[in-house]
Amino acid sequence: MRNWVRAAAGRVRRDWVSVVEATVAATVAWVLAARVIGHPDPFFAPSAALVVLGETRGKRLRQTIEILLGVAAGILVADVVVQALGPTTTTVFLVLGCTLGLMVVLGASTTLTVQAAVSALYLVVVAAPKGSLMPFRFVDALIGGAVAIAASQLIVARDPLAPLVAEARQTFTDLADLLDRINDALRRCDEDAARAALERARQVDDCVDRLREAVAATGETLQLRVRRRRHIGQVREVEATTRQLDYAARNIRVLARAGVHLTRLHTATPPELALAMNELADALRAAGEAMVHSLTGDEDATECAERADAAALEAVRIAAQLFESQPPLPLIMIIGQIRATAIDLLRAVGTDDPVLGRVDEALGLPESPTPPGADGPPAPRADPGTTPTTMAA
Repeated sequence: MRNWVRAAAGRVRRDWVSVVEATVAATVAWVLAARVIGHPDPFFAPSAALVVLGETRGKRLRQTIEILLGVAAGILVADVVVQALGPTTTTVFLVLGCTLGLMVVLGASTTLTVQAAVSALYLVVVAAPKGSLMPFRFVDALIGGAVAIAASQLIVARDPLAPLVAEARQTFTDLADLLDRINDALRRCDEDAARAALERARQVDDCVDRLREAVAATGETLQLRVRRRRHIGQVREVEATTRQLDYAARNIRVLARAGVHLTRLHTATPPELALAMNELADALRAAGEAMVHSLTGDEDATECAERADAAALEAVRIAAQLFESQPPLPLIMIIGQIRATAIDLLRAVGTDDPVLGRVDEALGLPESPTPPGADGPPAPRADPGTTPTTMAA
């Protein structure tokens, strides 16, 4: 019982703002529709507000537009069929079939399809069209969506970039801390700790997803604020960085799996590996600070990016020394993932130099000509967590 109470209290602390936000927005939408416009049945205004606020931040503006389109389409179909046949069972069947069929033909999203069907069904079952019903319903949807968007912006009214800054710092910190956990398990040759780190690595995608959601939410907020739109370019840079960070997170997950295999061999971990992992973790932290300073407009962003660049290359140089002792396969795999992570990290901090050439030079590989465009953003690749990994980038 105590555990349940603690869990419930944690959920309340985490989500109380969303509860208050949804309650206030739905109530305000109802008041506007019922008292200001005078709609005798303003059910859809608070419903639309709740539907929009139930969507992830960054998708609420699109959600509002889809609700409006769905309401309009549902009302149109229901109006035509009810006027022709009256409110009967056959009418319900035809209205739902025609509405859903129309949405499928148009390639509508699930949200739009559901809203169209609910609006059409409401008109048939609850309130048959009486001329003035269609504009009232559409206006209700508009009120609910507008109130929901306004409510969602109040939380970030003072500094719309603050949630993104906090999420960016936390994401890079989580990845660096994960590397520290893997490194500590390898130093102690502790298989249980290595497995725990691998389990954490399998959950690390959540932090990248949260950063991606924060990017979308901030972009939506800036689109609604004319004076803040100058920051949209910075948000797009963070979005590009997030893609590279996603690749880096996958590489670290493969590194963690190789670490488990290495600890199972019960061999002493070379000290060079610990140094390389430390440098890579420092590079991640410096890259995170570079992103934060870039968002806040600080001049330290360039200095932090240079530190991340230097630390990533140093990690590769140190890891290259391990080849001299004919390392076992799991250690070779770890070296490969250090290299791959360094590549993605260098691309994330926006270095203009040829990334592959610099990393391979640090690793001691023979220099080879790079085809034009080969050093640009990498093509989407399969999740290394489910496929064998190689030394290739």
